[in-house]
Amino acid sequence: MELLNKIFSVSASSFPALANEIFQFQYDNNNVYAQWVDLTGNKNAASTEKIPFLPISFFKTKAITSTNFYPEAVFESSGTTGTINSRHLVKSVVIYEKSFLKAFEQFYGSPKNWCIIGLLPAYLERPNSSLVTMVDSLIKLSNHSQSGFYLYNYAQLASTLKALEAVKQPVLLIGVTFALLDFAEQYPQPLKHTVIIETGGMKGRRKEITREALHQTLMSAFNLPAIHAEYGMTELLSQAYSKGNGRFYCPPWMKVMVRDEDDPLQIKATGEGILNIIDLANLYSCSFIATEDVGKVYDDGSFEVLGRLDNSDIRGCSLLVT
Repeated sequence: MELLNKIFSVSASSFPALANEIFQFQYDNNNVYAQWVDLTGNKNAASTEKIPFLPISFFKTKAITSTNFYPEAVFESSGTTGTINSRHLVKSVVIYEKSFLKAFEQFYGSPKNWCIIGLLPAYLERPNSSLVTMVDSLIKLSNHSQSGFYLYNYAQLASTLKALEAVKQPVLLIGVTFALLDFAEQYPQPLKHTVIIETGGMKGRRKEITREALHQTLMSAFNLPAIHAEYGMTELLSQAYSKGNGRFYCPPWMKVMVRDEDDPLQIKATGEGILNIIDLANLYSCSFIATEDVGKVYDDGSFEVLGRLDNSDIRGCSLLVT
């Protein structure tokens, strides 16, 4: 499809026109989104700031699809006991694979340059995790004999990292927050050739802490200058990455803006507010998502996540603001 071919070659200058084209496509082919657009009265959006953003909570109760299809995958959010999980119906897993691989390569180069280790116990224990799907693919693409997943076998992980450090092997340790903190407490060690990427996620396992406090704890335990982070969610097929200080950067086909809490139709390209995300890779679901994350967007398009809306469900990616 012509639209699909444009997504991963989009530039900053061509983004607005492509976003508008995808908006029109989804308005014509997504019944849930079309009803929402009609309610907001903005079906002829003149700019990306005027495009209506679908509340992310709709993924909990509706099938959000553009065109009719049988999904190749259904990604489900982690949630907590008693909450309704989001479901993202994915028409083509290939689109997801292309999105996460191109973004990964933009920030970290080829997976073959790394030994990739996933410390994602809570996610491995349940099916349909988009994060596990991504990390599993990166592990396989790394083609390193010691790449792989770890559950709660922290002693083996510590031994593996020590061996990899001894031969100066570049390592990416991608971990969920509570598991990284458990590992840091039990097996602190200096890591000179390892990059830690935290994906968020306390999930009721530990007391919530700020991202800054989390990073300081991990930096101290592993003698690292910075902790990296990944920002993604079930409802998106794209991810943003931070290489330190909690400042995230998007791939070219993803853009973050902010909306006013009191007037959600008041959307700005920069400033503080609640995060709205355009993910053009969501071609066959909805590319315009009004999240429940509070944040700040900078002039260069990078952003910080400052917390969560008070009344929103606890999600796997949640970290609290001070």
